[in-house]
Amino acid sequence: MFLPFEGLYAEVVNMGLVEQLQNRCKVNIAGPSTMAAMLNSLQMGFRTLAIQKKSGEVWKVLEAAKKEFSQFETVLDKTRDRLRQADEELEKLIGVRTRAINRRLKDVAQPEALETSDSTEAPAVTAGE
Repeated sequence: MFLPFEGLYAEVVNMGLVEQLQNRCKVNIAGPSTMAAMLNSLQMGFRTLAIQKKSGEVWKVLEAAKKEFSQFETVLDKTRDRLRQADEELEKLIGVRTRAINRRLKDVAQPEALETSDSTEAPAVTAGE
């Protein structure tokens, strides 16, 4: 309850009515000088509640991010294993298969060598024959 005059507020305080009204009727008494302080304290209380609410939301987002990061780590581990397996397969192809192909190609003659030996031994064909 707002008491608009300082003198009236001082009389209520001197008579001890402030405590009685707060305890029995749940009414706060404010005078001109105490009203600003009371409003500031209420405003700070509401700001604190808003901050607590937002901090709860932030914690929820952080928990979700933590869970998502854990799943991301699992996917990265699986991908790393697949890349290692692919690397091992490439090593096998490069090593074993390359040697096998080189062994088979070793006996194949070069076409230039065949052309030079064929041109010296083969008779020339003319257009009129």
